[in-house]
Formats: sequence, C-alpha cells, structure tokens
Amino acid sequence: MENFVYNGNPGRVIFGRGTIARLPEEAERLKARRILVLSTPEQAEQASAIARHMGSRAVATYSKAQMHTPVEVTADAMRYVEQHAIDALLSVGGGSTTGLGKAIAFRTDLPQIVVPTTYAGSEATPILGETESGRKVTKSDPRILPEVIVYDVDLTMTLPVSLSVTSGINAVAHAVEALYAKEANPIISLMAEEGITAIARALPRIHSNLGDEDARADALYGAWLCGVCLGSVGMALHHKLCHTLGGMFNLPHAQMHTAVLPHAIAYNADATPAAMARLGRALGAADPAAGIFDLAKGLGATMSLKDLGMSDGSVDAAVEQAMSNAYWNPRELEKRGLTDLLERAFRGDAPKTA
Repeated sequence: MENFVYNGNPGRVIFGRGTIARLPEEAERLKARRILVLSTPEQAEQASAIARHMGSRAVATYSKAQMHTPVEVTADAMRYVEQHAIDALLSVGGGSTTGLGKAIAFRTDLPQIVVPTTYAGSEATPILGETESGRKVTKSDPRILPEVIVYDVDLTMTLPVSLSVTSGINAVAHAVEALYAKEANPIISLMAEEGITAIARALPRIHSNLGDEDARADALYGAWLCGVCLGSVGMALHHKLCHTLGGMFNLPHAQMHTAVLPHAIAYNADATPAAMARLGRALGAADPAAGIFDLAKGLGATMSLKDLGMSDGSVDAAVEQAMSNAYWNPRELEKRGLTDLLERAFRGDAPKTA
C-alpha cells in the first residue's frame, strides 16, 4: 500500500426518521439562543414549520437564498444577522441554502445546524463556492464546515423524481472526483464507492416509487458519504467546469452537474484506471462514463447544457475561463479535449469513451 494522508473533518451527524424533533437539544448543545433560519423562497413555508421545533430560539427568518451563492445575497443576509444579534444559523433545504449559511459562517464564525432536504451533500464539506461578477470562486476554511447535520429521511419523501435524480447524480460527482483526487486515500475511496453504490441503487427505485422509504434512506446516506468525500480531498476537472458554467451562465446546479459528469469521467478515464475500476463496480457498469450517462438519461434527466440554458457559441469562452487558474486534474487540461467535452455536453451527446 502506498503512503497516504487522511484528514477527518469534525462534525456531528444525526441520521434517521423523525430526527428534526432533536433540533432543540442540538441547539442547546451549541448554546444557541438567537437563531436565524435560512431557506430559498420556494422552501420558506417548510423552513418555518421546521423552525417551530426551535421555539423562541428562532428569532428571524431569511428566505432569499439563491443557487451559486451570489455575494450580494450574502451581504443582504448579513444585515439580518446584525439586526437580530444572531448567534447561530439553521439552514433548511438544498445546496443553495447550505451555501448561504456557509457564506455567513465564513464571515462570522457562527455555528451552523443544517437540515438537508435534497441529496446535495455540500452540508458535509468545509467548501464554499461564491459567485460575483459572473465568476464562481471556491474557498475552503474550518469556519465553513457546519457543526451539526440533521438528516431526516421523512423530509425527502416528497422530493420530486426529477430533482431526486439530478440531486443524487450531483452527490455522485463529489465521490467520483474524490476517487482520483490528488489527495485520494484508501479511507475516502471506501466511502466514495459505498456512497456511489447507495445512490445508484436508490435512484431507479425512487423513480419507480416516489415513496420508497428504504430507497430514500439509501439516497440520503449516500449523499452524506459523497459529501464527506468532497470535504476531505480536493476537486478536479468536473467541479472546475461546473463552477465555471454556473458562474458564467447561472445554470441550474444539480442539473448542470448531471449533464457534465459523464463527460468529465470520460476525459479522465485513461489516466485513472484504479478509480474507474471502483466507479464501474459501484455503478455495475463496464464503462463508468457511459454507465452514469445511461443511468441519468434513463431516469429522465436533461443531458444537454443547451437545454439547461447555456448560450450558443459560448463553449470557447467557458474553456478559456476553466483553464485559467485550473484545479489539479489527473489528466493534463488540453484546450482541444475540453472543447470537445463541452461541445458534447452542450448537445447532450453520449460521452466519448475509449
């Protein structure tokens, strides 16, 4: 076995059904007395209902979270933090709300309790991606990592099939990159394979039966594992491309990750045979890139970036930005190869595999 370094991020996880009933005791553990409840506009009602578990501790609500965490939204939310003397945050929802909570925590070091309602997985990472002036920039810092995650399977039971699929594939992307990250290690690789396996097993069952409790639990469990993977090792080509596209075109987050992932896997496949072997085993596919494409498309996901809102004639500009200040990647970033990758993803073609 080769030498490796493993860093375990601190954090408390409550997993199960009906676990939101434990929110008051988690707030007490953090000595939180004045909590700001965060959500998107679409989940404001759900967030308010969950916040009622906190009683008088929930002193204010901010329901304007947006995907890709625009800095102007964070600045607006910071005014609520100051006006209400907030001493803790409760984020209810998916990656957009979690991102806003992280952005506030990065600026204030306030403790965070996150109640995920999708399979985003970002709640398990100390990574924040913020968008300003059409560019999404990521940073990692201990202040960004939430202190407590309360996973309640019951909250995911009505998550629409379409969002369940793309949210799940988005989580898979975290683990895929962890398998071939520069800092990859045996512990994270075990978690990555287990997380991908759980989600790949769950999504077809959710597609067939929205109310399959065991499948919902598998998907949420897998999403957590995949998030831990991303939070423990670095990112590579897939996340760089998605951060570029998200910042430039404001594409829907989970759907964009779903459309790009098969092509990023295909680009790196020959350079990462051990990672591809694990990924193929997790997916039950001889060709992992084709396997993830077929899984997503077969479950109804939109696989064309054009259909998601990317502009005609914009591939070259996206490639230029992605290659500037690029993340480490197992295969050298080549302009021609990246252009072909994004053109295929733009059209919604199957990945180009060896």
